[in-house]
Amino acid sequence: MIETRFHIPRQDFALDVEQTFPASGVTALFGPSGCGKTTWLRAIAGLERTRNGLCRVNGQTWQDDRTFLPAHARPIGYVFQDAALFAHLSVHANLRYASRRAHARPPFSMDELITRLELAPLLHRYPAFLSGGEAQRVAIARALLSAPQLILMDEPLAALDVRARRSILGLLEDLRQTLSIPLIYVSHSRDETARLADHLVIMKSGRVSACGPLLKLWTRLDIAREHGGAASSVIAARVSGHDETWHLTRLDFSAGSILVARSGLTLGQSVRLRIMARDVSITLARQRDTSILNIFPATITGMTELSPAQLLVRLDMSGAPLLSAITRKSANALKLAPGKPVFAQIKAVALL
Repeated sequence: MIETRFHIPRQDFALDVEQTFPASGVTALFGPSGCGKTTWLRAIAGLERTRNGLCRVNGQTWQDDRTFLPAHARPIGYVFQDAALFAHLSVHANLRYASRRAHARPPFSMDELITRLELAPLLHRYPAFLSGGEAQRVAIARALLSAPQLILMDEPLAALDVRARRSILGLLEDLRQTLSIPLIYVSHSRDETARLADHLVIMKSGRVSACGPLLKLWTRLDIAREHGGAASSVIAARVSGHDETWHLTRLDFSAGSILVARSGLTLGQSVRLRIMARDVSITLARQRDTSILNIFPATITGMTELSPAQLLVRLDMSGAPLLSAITRKSANALKLAPGKPVFAQIKAVALL
């Protein structure tokens, strides 16, 4: 486990956190700008020193009342928003520097990373001549070559254009599935967080307001309500087949199979789906004369007011939580209440 406790006063707020993270997968620190996410990350890295702080990773103490490992002595890989490469070194030299300072054997060799991150054409360039996406690929490779016990990423996609952001997101998703190194990822982007995170820590004004597995926490009514019209569900699925006749792809999850437009996904590939609450309707009986393909039996587990005219309904589909935004008038007409069996009709699905 990764144990942390910090109290760091600032002029406009104070970071006051005591939190344990799982030592595997991706943990997202999620919240609005200025809520303390970066300060917390810097404290874990040893870049912020505070009295009475605690940082312990897999039983190794990096900071407590008697110990403080400086940043250079902590086996971390840190990827900053601006990449922070050494400007006077070429890409190849930046990578060699990280490799020489590795605390142990890195998870990938330099040659593997150069191939995997498509860095070969960049090796003799200097950081000033790299695009934002290229610089971040180099920064990620440099972080991995340091053989870290923990990877920290501070909004690494914030300064990138849409195309570069999509490319780096795919790379990070691939690394999440193949690396055993825990990663703490700072973001205020719902899309990034929903796609990458396994564990979610939601912050407000320097404190933790909620934490837990992303797939469950994302649909908790008090949290989803704050997203308003952007309230959504995230479902983990696996590609199980393609329908060549109708150009559809079948994605299996705990409640059955969801059909989406034919894509280039490979059989067996793990994917995440985002379903907007406004794209889910509720019926009391399975509809047959309908154009909607994805209909699942579900049970209502909770309801809350989204606006004077709308309710947000939380459903359980054989273990997969789902949100639906419907009018209060419809809920009254259907006599909806927690525990009632219904059918969820999913009108649109997005691949994350």
